[in-house]
Amino acid sequence: MGIWVPDLSAYRLGSGPRLRGLRCVHTHLKGEALSHEDLADLALLRLDLMAAIGVLDSGLPGDIFLANLVPINQKGQNWRCWDPLPLANLEINALQMIQALEEEFRRSQRVREAGDRRDRAILVHASSAPKWASEDSLNELADLADSAGVVVLDKLSQRRHQFHPRFLMGKEKLMDLSIRAFQQGADLLIFDQELNPSQMSSISDLTELRVIDRTQLILDIFAQRAHTREGKLKVELAQLKYLLPRLTTRDSGLSRLTGGIGGRGPGETKLEIDRRKVRDRIHRLSEELEGINRSREVRRVQREKSQIPVISIVGYTNVGKSTLLNALTKSQVYVEDKLFATLDPTTRRLRFPREREAIITDTVGFLRDLPKDLMDAFRATLEELKDADLLLNVIDISHPRFEDQMAAVEKILEELDLKGIPLLRVFNKADRIDPETAQRLSRAFDAVCISALKPETFPPLIEKMEAVFSLRKNGVLSPSPFQNRPVDYPMPETV
Repeated sequence: MGIWVPDLSAYRLGSGPRLRGLRCVHTHLKGEALSHEDLADLALLRLDLMAAIGVLDSGLPGDIFLANLVPINQKGQNWRCWDPLPLANLEINALQMIQALEEEFRRSQRVREAGDRRDRAILVHASSAPKWASEDSLNELADLADSAGVVVLDKLSQRRHQFHPRFLMGKEKLMDLSIRAFQQGADLLIFDQELNPSQMSSISDLTELRVIDRTQLILDIFAQRAHTREGKLKVELAQLKYLLPRLTTRDSGLSRLTGGIGGRGPGETKLEIDRRKVRDRIHRLSEELEGINRSREVRRVQREKSQIPVISIVGYTNVGKSTLLNALTKSQVYVEDKLFATLDPTTRRLRFPREREAIITDTVGFLRDLPKDLMDAFRATLEELKDADLLLNVIDISHPRFEDQMAAVEKILEELDLKGIPLLRVFNKADRIDPETAQRLSRAFDAVCISALKPETFPPLIEKMEAVFSLRKNGVLSPSPFQNRPVDYPMPETV
């Protein structure tokens, strides 16, 4: 036996700590207390009260069992179950009680300043990875959320060896997540894994919250940071490729047939029309980007004729690539301590002390598990790295997982088939760790230690860059940058 719950979509939940405005009253024929299913419905539907009236053998009403949601508390309770009492003794001013309860929720939540319309989110990670890896991934997701302008209220991690086909995580855990979101005033759930359309729809239906995944979050950041026409086209292309398989008939308006001349009979559904429009837009964007790529090829040929060496700065996002470019070239490229602060490539001229010039380019930052659609959209830009004479892999040595970030970047470089280009590891932010540790790590990884904020640390880096160009000018190629074998100075150390 169960309770049939009607469609409650007409009873919208307002912003802030508001309950549904409905109370569920039902009977328990054996006079038992509220079941787990009753409490789950109370939580997931955000009901004002859940009430179960016991039925005596005589058919008369017996005790009534009540429960209501409660704000965050030290005991970690999600609801309060009242002591049973005879139905005849029930005296309650429900409206006054609910208003007082909502006021408690409001006081327990983080204060939202007037005019602050930022999303307030809970971050979710579910995987079979070790605890340290899950925490590291959640911390990176929090940085991404901050870059997107999202207020992070809480983080939740669940270690699972098997994932639920509809909800990814266990339904019990998802119910706790829904209650926690209500208690803290969250209006958004951000999952660290990529969700398929079915999972996204199921989780959103169950929790009645907006749900996005890591890929959507990254695409949103790129959409905010793209300023050039090329960048905007690439981001839109990636967004549409992500959206296309997720167009569903969930909205009843999408399933209506078109009307009028040419639309009668079976015709095209609204959903099919939307999909066709998206595919047409993808085709047009691809053609525009192809034209931009041809123009880039012309510029590349002209650059080759000038025989000016090219340096490309690569690295994980937010490791200080733009700061290094500004310091080397005395430029004013936009810098911010956020992930993907730089999206559009920036090129400047660099003059060495020995009157040699080079072109130095700052590229978009890399990230572990960068969305495939985004990689495809930016592939033409990344493939420009093949024209570089030297790659500077800038690494934030102060980051606790700098080795993982370094490996993630070099894996992407391998996938782009850049093994034949000399690569120099540059350990940035060395001033944030012990000098002896920095030197020991630089020797272990064949890297140069600098601080992009302190130009006095640059001479060793500049010397090694000049050494690479001298060798290439004389027809001497450096070893493969991915062989990890040390060489004697003045040969530039490669990785």
